[in-house]
Amino acid sequence: MKISIPLIGLLLASSTSVWANQTASDSQRLEQLEQQIAELKEKVSSNKKATSDLTPNIKVGGAVRFQYSYEDYNDANTDRGGDFDFDVFRLDINGSIGDVKLSAQYRWYQYMNVVHHAYVAYDFNEHWEGQIGITQVPFGILNYNSNSFFFSSGYYAGLEDDFDTGLSFIGQYDNHDIRIAFFKNDELGGIDGYVDNRTDRYSYDVVGIRDVNSEGTWDKPGTAMAESNTLNVRYAYKFNNTEVGVSLLSGGLEGSSGSVGDHDAFAFHVKSKIDNFGIMFQYSEYEYDLDNNSDFVAVGAYSFHDTIPAEASLYNLNLSYSKNVALGPITNLTFYNDYNVMTDKSGSFNNDTKMNVTGVAISAGGIYAYVDYIVAKNQPFIGGTMAGDSSDTNKRFNINIGYYF
Repeated sequence: MKISIPLIGLLLASSTSVWANQTASDSQRLEQLEQQIAELKEKVSSNKKATSDLTPNIKVGGAVRFQYSYEDYNDANTDRGGDFDFDVFRLDINGSIGDVKLSAQYRWYQYMNVVHHAYVAYDFNEHWEGQIGITQVPFGILNYNSNSFFFSSGYYAGLEDDFDTGLSFIGQYDNHDIRIAFFKNDELGGIDGYVDNRTDRYSYDVVGIRDVNSEGTWDKPGTAMAESNTLNVRYAYKFNNTEVGVSLLSGGLEGSSGSVGDHDAFAFHVKSKIDNFGIMFQYSEYEYDLDNNSDFVAVGAYSFHDTIPAEASLYNLNLSYSKNVALGPITNLTFYNDYNVMTDKSGSFNNDTKMNVTGVAISAGGIYAYVDYIVAKNQPFIGGTMAGDSSDTNKRFNINIGYYF
C-alpha cells in the first residue's frame, strides 16, 4: 500500500505536537511537585521551631542563711553571749516557656514555710509587661527601701517589699517608669483564705481589728480583717543616676461578714547614686479607715501577730558607700546608715517609732553577709512594737550570713 508524502508529513507534525504538549505537561507537574515539597519543608521547619520555642528554659537557684544576734533587751540572750541560729533555706525558680516568663520563690524557716512570690509574666510589646499571681506591690522605692537586713520601718507596716495576689502591669518608656496593679487580696487568699495560720507569711498584711482594751499587742485579734480589691499606681521619672517618684494605694477592708472599712497610702521618694555613694529618701503615710473608728489594726507575719497604729506617717533617709576590694575572697564592701521615723500615729502616743541601722554588706563569691548595729525605740524585732509608747532605747548587734546559688 502506498502512502502519500503529504499524509506522512501530517502524521509527523501531529506526533511532534503531542510529544511537545506531553513534555510541557510533565514539566509543569514537576514544578508543582517541587513547590509542594518546598512548602512541606517550610511547614516542618516551622513546626520544629514552634516545638523548640516551647522547650522550658528554667533556672533553679536559692540560698541558705544563718544568723547571730546579741540583744541588750533580752537578758537570757545577753547571758548566753548572743544566739547563733539557722535562718532560712529557699528555692528560686526563674525562666520561660515560649513567650511566657515565670518566677517563684519558696522559703523554709524553722517555724514556718511560705511562698515569697509566684507569678507568670508576658511582654505585650517592648514597653509593657504584665504579671499575674503573687507579685510585688508597686509602692515607693523598689525593690527595697533600705540597705540593711532589717528593711525600713515601713516594711513592718506593709509598705516595703510587700507581695499580694493580683495583676500588675509594668511600663518602661525612656525615662518613665509606670506601674499599675490591682490586687484582689493578700497572698494567703484574704479573709477566707484556706490556710492554717494567717500569720505564716513573708510580708506584713493586716489580719484583724485590734481592741486594745481587751487584747494584748501580740494576741490573735478577736475580729478578723483582710485587704480586698486594692488599686496601686506608681510613677517614677529617671534622669542621670536619679529617680523621683510618687505612689498611690487605695482599697477595701473585708471582715467575715462584709466590708469593715477601707485603706489608703501615699509615698514620695528619691533614689540617687553619685559615683560610689547612694542615697534614698522616702516620705510615706497610710490610713486604715475603719467603720468602728479603731485606732489600731492587727498585722501578721513570721508566724506571729503584732499591732500597728491605724494611721501614721513615715520618713526614712538611707546613705551608702560601695567599695570594690580584694581582701581574700571578699570582693565588695557596702557601708550604710539607714534612719527611720514613724510619727503622727493614731491613738494617744507621746513617743515615735525610731530605728537607726549602721552596717556593712559583704560580698565574697556566693556568700553575702549583713553586719548590722541597730538602735531603736518602739520597733518590731528590736524589743518593741509600733503600737508601743516606750521611751526606752534598745540595741541589737546582728550578723546574717547567706550562701546563694
